[in-house]
Amino acid sequence: MFIDILCKDCDTVHIKIFHTMVIYMKEKFLRFMAGRYGADQLSRFLSFAALVLIVLNIFIHSSVLWVLGLALLVLVYVRMFSKNFERRRRENERYLRIKTKLTGGFRDWTDRRKQSKDYVFFRCPGCHAMLRVPRGKGKIRITCRKCGNAFEKKT
Repeated sequence: MFIDILCKDCDTVHIKIFHTMVIYMKEKFLRFMAGRYGADQLSRFLSFAALVLIVLNIFIHSSVLWVLGLALLVLVYVRMFSKNFERRRRENERYLRIKTKLTGGFRDWTDRRKQSKDYVFFRCPGCHAMLRVPRGKGKIRITCRKCGNAFEKKT
């Protein structure tokens, strides 16, 4: 909404009025969101999954994909506007645990690959914890920090 004012700097007046309206709408939205849960990692994942389903529907033309995509979007907004913080936090925590189980092994493997030039990795025979020792030290005695089990290996 712009107000026409006859002056030399009409563009400046329009910009100031628009900027004021944007600030007003931002404050109104922030007041609306006060006390609500907002977005978290699970919401971002569900939004991305909904987007993928809706875009996939463009190529496949399946009403099932369309309904699933819209249902996920509704779920995202219900979670974001919810005032039940504890329940949303537990849902997000559960999602993060599952995500860590699925991606944690790959992340550990990539970290070990990056460090393989300087370190050798062994599993503790007692507790199966992953142990890292410097490469090129010869035959050494390794003590597990987790269980205290000691064993000898060549690096």
